[in-house]
Amino acid sequence: MARPIGSSQQELIPRSTFPKIPIDPNHRLVRLCDLLDWTLLVEEVETLRRSKVGPAGRKPHLRALVGAVVFMAVQKMTYRQAEDLIRHYGPARYLCGLTETDWTPDFTTIQDFSSMIGEEGLRLINEHIVRFAVELELADPSLSVADMTAQEAAVPYPNEMGLMSRFFTSVGKACKRAGGGLKRFWKKVSGNSVKEAKRKIRKHRLMAKDEETRKKLTFDVAEITKQVQKQLGQVLESAPRMVGKLKGYAKKALSKACDLHDTMEELLPQIRHWLKTGRVAKGKIVSLHMPEVAAIVRGKAGKKVEFGWRWGMLRLGGGFLLGRPSDTRSEMTDADFAVDAVEMQKRVLGQVPERYAYDRGGWSKSNVKKLKAMGVDQVGLVPRGRAQWPVQGEQREQLVRERTKVEGSIGAVKSSRYMFNRPAARSVAAMKFCGQRSLLGFNLNKLVREISKREGWAMAG
Repeated sequence: MARPIGSSQQELIPRSTFPKIPIDPNHRLVRLCDLLDWTLLVEEVETLRRSKVGPAGRKPHLRALVGAVVFMAVQKMTYRQAEDLIRHYGPARYLCGLTETDWTPDFTTIQDFSSMIGEEGLRLINEHIVRFAVELELADPSLSVADMTAQEAAVPYPNEMGLMSRFFTSVGKACKRAGGGLKRFWKKVSGNSVKEAKRKIRKHRLMAKDEETRKKLTFDVAEITKQVQKQLGQVLESAPRMVGKLKGYAKKALSKACDLHDTMEELLPQIRHWLKTGRVAKGKIVSLHMPEVAAIVRGKAGKKVEFGWRWGMLRLGGGFLLGRPSDTRSEMTDADFAVDAVEMQKRVLGQVPERYAYDRGGWSKSNVKKLKAMGVDQVGLVPRGRAQWPVQGEQREQLVRERTKVEGSIGAVKSSRYMFNRPAARSVAAMKFCGQRSLLGFNLNKLVREISKREGWAMAG
């Protein structure tokens, strides 16, 4: 006889599914909820929302959605996990202002809201947190240190064979899903050309031992890719007529096939340049799905090149961080950001630092003059070569000590807790959003910790 499902000892009174447990007033999320000015945050987000989507439509639950974004910043989770925790976790419901209702935003609502406010919305919230920390005298704007870093993208290592192999795989999936002429095209080429290309790719990975053989196989696959690319372009010439007949995923698949075709059209000459000269072409594409991502030469031990996006970081005295991503692949440089960081602080806080430090990448006599003209009293740009320090003595030693602290703060943001590096993002816009969310989470957790130390209460959660 099968054992009955559940406990062997039945309860006399069925257990309640509405537990009554008080929330610890010193819980991290509760304290954070009580600290923040939600009226101001909601007003800023509403202004941003109206600028993007206009006043039309039903007004969203902005208080709950802003709380959900803050919750996802301070604690690593996915959108589905966020929905589940906000629905069933008391401190999370308190943070989102939902303790007096049984309504909960679903994961698609949270994701759509996050996509709508984007990196700009999280930057506004983060700047509000930093200003609040300055008001509480937890951050010291008179002392600032800046540096640049790279946000790594979640892309595989971009070797030529790997890029062409992923092109065949991705185009095949898109053509099958789009149907019609694309599906017939893929059925035609997959039996001969693509099959031969995959055979050579497999041989390159498993059996090619010398450099000459590898280059010969790479050249052969590049020729096959060129043929498939040309035929795909001919099929896609009728794409405008196909769009009206497709719906849903089929329309997205057609758009994906067009994007892959355009990306490979630019990538193939770069692969040929490498085969001919042995040098990487300028502006080399490192990802088929995120072609905007750049190869950033860092020169670090064990990681000379990082594939991702450039960011500039500004650390205030006390450890709070401000940051902004580069607008383009090559827009941000150390020489420019050494001055831009001070301008960013002035825009956010309305004042420039009295003491400011940057590494030797930002050094130049013109930068020292610009920073002095902006009002920076002690300019601690590390000089190059035999140039003299702009500051001397104890002032220089203090700025050198502060300069080392920014590396620790950037390392903390890149940890697995905040996921600044290699976020689960499939576009550069999503990468920028995740980067600002990491900075926001770092600052929020630091804010609560510093207040708990100052007021002498033990933080829970």
